[in-house]
Amino acid sequence: MARSERGYTTSTAFLEALAEAGVRYVFANLGSDHPGLVEAYARARDEGRADELPELVICPHESVALSAAQGYAQASGQPQAVIVHVDCGTQNLGGTLHNVAKARVPVLIFAGASPVTQEGELPGGRNEFIHWIQDVPDQRGIVRGYTKYDNEIRTGRNVKQLVHRAIQIACSEPAGPVYLVGAREVMEEHLTPAPGRPELFTPVTSGALAPEVAGRIADALAGARNPVVVTSNLGREPDAVVELVRLCERLAIRVIESVPMYVNFPADHPLHAGYQWNTPAPNPALAEADVILVLGCEVPWIPSLNRPAEDARVFVVDADPLKERTPLWHVPAELYARANPGLAARQLADAVAADSVRTDEVAARYTRSVAEHDRRAADRARRTRPRPDVITPEYLAACVHDVIDDETIVLSEAITNFGVVSEFVPRSVPGTLFGSGGSSLGWHAGAAIGVKLAVPDRLVVSLVGDGTYLFGVPASASWMSRRYGAPNLTVIIDNQGWRAPKLSTLAVHPDGVAAANDDFGVGFAPGADLPGVAAAAGGAWARTVVDPAELPALLTEAVKVVRDGRSAVLSARVPAL
Repeated sequence: MARSERGYTTSTAFLEALAEAGVRYVFANLGSDHPGLVEAYARARDEGRADELPELVICPHESVALSAAQGYAQASGQPQAVIVHVDCGTQNLGGTLHNVAKARVPVLIFAGASPVTQEGELPGGRNEFIHWIQDVPDQRGIVRGYTKYDNEIRTGRNVKQLVHRAIQIACSEPAGPVYLVGAREVMEEHLTPAPGRPELFTPVTSGALAPEVAGRIADALAGARNPVVVTSNLGREPDAVVELVRLCERLAIRVIESVPMYVNFPADHPLHAGYQWNTPAPNPALAEADVILVLGCEVPWIPSLNRPAEDARVFVVDADPLKERTPLWHVPAELYARANPGLAARQLADAVAADSVRTDEVAARYTRSVAEHDRRAADRARRTRPRPDVITPEYLAACVHDVIDDETIVLSEAITNFGVVSEFVPRSVPGTLFGSGGSSLGWHAGAAIGVKLAVPDRLVVSLVGDGTYLFGVPASASWMSRRYGAPNLTVIIDNQGWRAPKLSTLAVHPDGVAAANDDFGVGFAPGADLPGVAAAAGGAWARTVVDPAELPALLTEAVKVVRDGRSAVLSARVPAL
């Protein structure tokens, strides 16, 4: 059915522009500033053309909305949109905006603004007391430290241009969130329908290494005794993993995943040299490396804890090699290059001349890597042996690994057990692991919904701490999961408190009063029925397990429940703080 021009407003054009740009879902927390959008959706449904607009997903909490948009974009590679309510909704995005910015994920956030008229001059003017209370001096300033671009829609005549420009900026490397605001009067403005021409707003083409730079790095890697690649986010583009494998196999280069938020290199590959988090000493491969390529990495090492040898040659390649939005950041290197990590990996693999490869040395290095990879696998097997009295995080993670397949998508927000999840739920298929990319907790709850909507045929499993679970606003997320048919499994590593602040305090004050008195203020006594929250709000299958012998069967049941279309939450009690 044709759309009615009589009711065609800025709000309609705004939603059309999102659809033109490839936005599949609008994750929304609606308020008094959104009558135009509500009417536009209702009119589209009434006229039988709702499929021309992004699907509206109602989100009872803004942080879940933005995490869901982030998860969808991470899994699909397509930008998504979030709608929130004036300054209050913007502030309620909280740390999730930090996550989207740090993870370099393209999301458009739209917030209404208090009406700009109060005497009835224009449709949509102020008619509720709240409109004066929500009128703040600089609403866009709330997010300016995190967004790539912000602007105000001042007229509907160019709203599509503003939307397409915002998304163009959001998707250009390094990607990130953008923010638009619009007052009610502007969003109610009547317009003549017009196409948005999204083909004229394509993202900036990914950058490549200059030929001489590619040659210089390739020569250094080919001439190295112990070359190493350190990466954390190259796998945000799954095809990039294939190129990195090709490069590393050519020269038997070992790969360390430092603070990985994606599958950057197959965990089952013999050249995978393990993971690095807040470890107190360098990864052995990093310690002996003479040439290091930092390729798509936020924190390749912590200088005070696990840095490489002083005489190691270091090369940094990234879409943002200097981390320009991070006030304090420096990795001493002889070369910094701005390039797409996957494209750079392909160039370097191509640049390694066949006659420069020292075949005997490469073969010997590969053999050593296989032996070390096998040794670490045997050590992991020993650490996963069940204890009769308690569920260890290692055993829990290994049991999760046993009940999922290679295509299962794992969301890791286990914080002090990040390393455990990396080691004992290893992922080898690109696109089967996601992290928040930042440090604001609770991302998993919305992200699991977004990921499931993006890839509905895949099992989605989150491994989280008990504190992280509560940060995720589980009531809102569980309700959304049921309403929008996005079942997923959440496994809580429940140590009955916040372990991270305790470890941080011990690292600075190992002999302090807090340590002597075991007084850290981080315990969660009395314990809560964490899975029960999801059962009450979203009808989820909910269990708590204490006995190690019961764990495998409960995990198997939980996976079946999710595959049958119902979310599940299993809280496993591990040793308390």
